[in-house]
Amino acid sequence: MTATYQRIEVRPMSGALGAEICGVDLARDLDGETIAEIRRAFLEHLVICLRDQVLSVEQHKAFGRRFGALDVHPYVKPLDGHPEIIRIIKEPTDKQAFGGTNWHSDVPFFEAPSMGTILYAREVPPRDGDTAFANLYLGYEALSDGMKTMVNGMKAINTASMVYGVGSKMESENRTMGYLRRQEAEAEVAHPVVRTHPETRRKSLYLDRSFTSRFQDMTREESLPLIDFLCRHATRLEFTFRLNWEKNTVAFFDNRCTQHLAINDYNGFRRVVDRVTMAGDRPA
Repeated sequence: MTATYQRIEVRPMSGALGAEICGVDLARDLDGETIAEIRRAFLEHLVICLRDQVLSVEQHKAFGRRFGALDVHPYVKPLDGHPEIIRIIKEPTDKQAFGGTNWHSDVPFFEAPSMGTILYAREVPPRDGDTAFANLYLGYEALSDGMKTMVNGMKAINTASMVYGVGSKMESENRTMGYLRRQEAEAEVAHPVVRTHPETRRKSLYLDRSFTSRFQDMTREESLPLIDFLCRHATRLEFTFRLNWEKNTVAFFDNRCTQHLAINDYNGFRRVVDRVTMAGDRPA
């Protein structure tokens, strides 16, 4: 059932997920009732965006803290003086966009991956550079009963090693971002392939090509065909939408039930987006 809102205007952006929030200035100290409605829209639509927001770094962080403690990324150099902020920069000479290699969720290699991510566009190319999002609830719900029976109870082994491990070559064509290659990235954590959202109680798929290396008690060679199928299935066109960025757009997405892909179609242009993530809980 669609929620009724009194303090904000909510405009759905696609049938699968995504909504634009109007009538809110995030630079102001918002009251609890407005924050509660923003959270309701976030849970209902999975991705929400707010246009024409003029935010300082501190205001960006303050908005994030209304939804939880802020994470610090262990493998990407933060903005100077702000360990909770990653400034995602693609210069005109960079060939690869940060996070643009595969569909993924953020930091599934954490014991308790991020609850959500808030991106703020400070500089955008004159065209292109969309971010695509996929609704992982729909991905799970569209599986056959037999496939649901098989994947319920399975666990996926997630690791940062394929992206941030020592000697990793992924994303190497973006020379601007400060990647911190560390031995700790080789660590592995097991999360359920099907997780239950702690707030909505809906089930969704939870694995991706960037950070899922194999299934528990299986080899990588044995695991890859099913990983490939589930990842392709979860990002079918009818489960997705594309967010077209404008300068000063804020996008807030639920990391527990979505994947995203930064579409790398704007070579020759500069793009600057700030990112904060809020701490989550261990998937169950």
